[in-house]
Amino acid sequence: MMESLFHSQQVSQAVPQRKGTEKRMLPYDTWLIAIVGTLVCTGLILVVSTTVSIAERRDLEPLYFFWRQLGAAALGTGFALVLMRVPLQQLEKLSTPLLFLGIVSLIAVLIPGLGHEVNGSMRWISLGVVSVQPSEPVKLIVVIYLAAYLVRHSDQVQQDFAGFVKPIGVLVVVSALLLREPDFGTAVVLFTAALGMLFLAGVPLFRFFFWGGTAFALVAAYSMQVAWRWQRYLAYRDPWADPYDYGYQLTQALIAFGRGEWFGVGIGNSIQKLDYLPEVHTDFVFAVIGEELGLFGTVTIILLFVFLTLRILYLGGIAARSNLKFAAYVTYGIGLLLGTQAFVNIGVNLGLLPTKGLPLPFLSYGNNNLVVTLAAMGLVCRSEFETRLARGPLTKETTALG
Repeated sequence: MMESLFHSQQVSQAVPQRKGTEKRMLPYDTWLIAIVGTLVCTGLILVVSTTVSIAERRDLEPLYFFWRQLGAAALGTGFALVLMRVPLQQLEKLSTPLLFLGIVSLIAVLIPGLGHEVNGSMRWISLGVVSVQPSEPVKLIVVIYLAAYLVRHSDQVQQDFAGFVKPIGVLVVVSALLLREPDFGTAVVLFTAALGMLFLAGVPLFRFFFWGGTAFALVAAYSMQVAWRWQRYLAYRDPWADPYDYGYQLTQALIAFGRGEWFGVGIGNSIQKLDYLPEVHTDFVFAVIGEELGLFGTVTIILLFVFLTLRILYLGGIAARSNLKFAAYVTYGIGLLLGTQAFVNIGVNLGLLPTKGLPLPFLSYGNNNLVVTLAAMGLVCRSEFETRLARGPLTKETTALG
């Protein structure tokens, strides 16, 4: 099954050639689309399960959150379809202006009157009926910029210290703005993905581990300076020491997993979501999966994320071997972003990591995150398409990746 997952490609009848080779290509990667579609549909079911009671408490229509998430899924799919048709070369040319716009948006969200505060964090810009969270598109923008930088300065990044420090400087600026919101989780995920991209670009191991260790030390020092982050660390170490204060979220999540046992209590039958577990539809939706679907459901979701992340990284490797460096780095970056965020969210829910305010991709309620994540999948599909386009004319032999 694993061999089939990483080396097979759906083959269908080719579209007759009219103008250019692109008309003769096969459809986009079907494994990628199938896994993403499964996760999105599962996420919509979970939104219904976790938000009906929340909507009732807020005097909203029972399916209020579902319709908004469905609209975000439709919008994100629309962006993905558009990006599937945009040559990556155009994005490479726009990488610097996009980074500038991203930094401006992160500054704008901190300006009183423009930024909208929720739960003590200035992460949103209110645009009437909708709110935009700049940190979500900025993650993807930084990946695009860093991919373009690695293409332009690949030799300098590998051999010259200055070539390695320059993108780190950009990351420091973006991370500092994220920490001002504060959005500590996004900063950690972005920094981790960026370091992974630099490693895959051929940065020497000593330099990579030195700067990786330095970044980890700075993150740890920053965390200890803020009282509530230190409390989260204490809760991670021993949540049962104070289960009604700083350990409350984690203990309630662990109770949810315990109630689920092997096969869960059934969709919609969770007790923890009924005002016991905070942020049940966003940060802790995986705990509801554990309660309603049991160990079987949680393992299935974990495997889907593992397969999806490895599939994206595999497609990035194919692009790299085809000498499509920008496509390869963009794909690597998206795979690392997705995998890191899923790993952190699941780790937090299971008590393996300190609490972070990160949604679980595709599954948590969050319009901005879903739109941007689906758009990122469109870029991966475009990268895979251009890779097959570069590998030669359409035949069974030349279109089967690997």
